[in-house]
Amino acid sequence: MTRYLFDVNVLVALFDPAHAHHEPAHEWFARVGAAAWATCPITENGFVRVVSHVRYPTVEAGPAEALAHLRALTEGHPGHEFWPDSVSLADDTLFDATLLATGGAVTDAYLMGLAASRGGRLATFDRGMLPAWFRGAGPGVLELLSG
Repeated sequence: MTRYLFDVNVLVALFDPAHAHHEPAHEWFARVGAAAWATCPITENGFVRVVSHVRYPTVEAGPAEALAHLRALTEGHPGHEFWPDSVSLADDTLFDATLLATGGAVTDAYLMGLAASRGGRLATFDRGMLPAWFRGAGPGVLELLSG
């Protein structure tokens, strides 16, 4: 069974009822993602950072409240697995840094690489990712959610 590493944008969409992708995220989660999904330190920290930011437009939550929501989503969920960081962007046998056009692609490339290294797929709403960032990954490493 394929396990899906949730990008930060998927976690935020699942949490925030006012998010533009809230409904598509829940529909996909119920249909596909709930059976086998994962978070990692980067996606968990990113979720907390985004939803607890003072300028986040639709939710007023501090880091402790955001973490409580994250725990409610992940803890005890039978399909959830935590993936520790286990690959390095500095490993040029895994990542092709020459294809990273901007610093904004670094985290996306890392998450894709982590998913690929675990035999999983990165679930995301982000259309700007290139599977070639991670050597040997094909287009199947990305699960592009529509919304």
